[in-house]
Amino acid sequence: MAEAFNDLILPAEKAERYALLAEEIAAVLDGEPNLTARMATVASMLAASFDHFFWTGFYVVDPDKPRELVVGPYQGTLGCLRIAFGRGVCGAAAESGQTQVVEDVHAFPGHIACDARSASEIVVPVFDGAGRLIGVLDVDSDQKSAFDEMDASWLQTIVHKAFSIARTA
Repeated sequence: MAEAFNDLILPAEKAERYALLAEEIAAVLDGEPNLTARMATVASMLAASFDHFFWTGFYVVDPDKPRELVVGPYQGTLGCLRIAFGRGVCGAAAESGQTQVVEDVHAFPGHIACDARSASEIVVPVFDGAGRLIGVLDVDSDQKSAFDEMDASWLQTIVHKAFSIARTA
């Protein structure tokens, strides 16, 4: 069995990679008001920066079904199309408003297997400038225990900077 990514990279190197990536994402998004463009850019840049990011993307709150997430911009294999709040890791993050770091998705109660190769997952809630939940950032890895508190902290920072802009109706 392959070692987890976090066992292969030094914490300082990972932190430096995230710091540079956060700056790059902020620079690319500067002045772009479109939410879909922002999500597509963040998903693409994250996926291109870490080899162990197997699936990287967003599920957005469906305006017609406010307790349901619908797949948004992503990089990776086919994702689930819809996820109810409270269901699976994404639904748990949407329901609680808290980042979910899951070392083994197969041990997570109610896990939704969109792709059976996923082994671990991190999901970060995404809020707009008014503090409304607009979706979640979902990152899956095909390795167990691929994410830790450093990933959570940096992904929360990136998401906050990218999406805490005022949302226009």
